[in-house]
Amino acid sequence: MAEPTQPACTDDSPTTKTARDQVIAALELPALDGLTEAQVRGAVCVWDGIALTLATAVNLGPRKKKRPGGSFDWFPRGCKRCAGQRAYKLLLTHAPACERCKTDPTCPVAVAAQRLIREGGL
Repeated sequence: MAEPTQPACTDDSPTTKTARDQVIAALELPALDGLTEAQVRGAVCVWDGIALTLATAVNLGPRKKKRPGGSFDWFPRGCKRCAGQRAYKLLLTHAPACERCKTDPTCPVAVAAQRLIREGGL
C-alpha cells in the first residue's frame, strides 16, 4: 500500500484544492487488490464493508490504479465513522509537523480533518 501524501497547509485561493479535498485525498486506503467488487464500486465502505447510503457515505474522490498496459480510475467511498477514524490518524501526523498548527488553530488542513472526525461521531 502506497503511503499517502501528507496534505500541506495552503491559502484559500480558488486555484488550490480545498483543504477537505486534500485531507480526503491523503486518507490511507486499503490495497485495491484485497477489496470486494462492492467496495471498489463504492456500494459499501472501503474499510469495513458496511452498506452505504447517500446519508452515510463519504466520497473519497477518484483514485488511479496502475496496471500493466495502463491504468483505470476507481471511486471509493467510506462510511463517516471510518473516514473520521482515518482523519484522526492523519491529524495526529499532520499537526506536529505543521508550522501553522503550532501557532494557529485555524490551519485549514487541521480544521478539515477535525470536521471529518466530528462527522464520524468521534
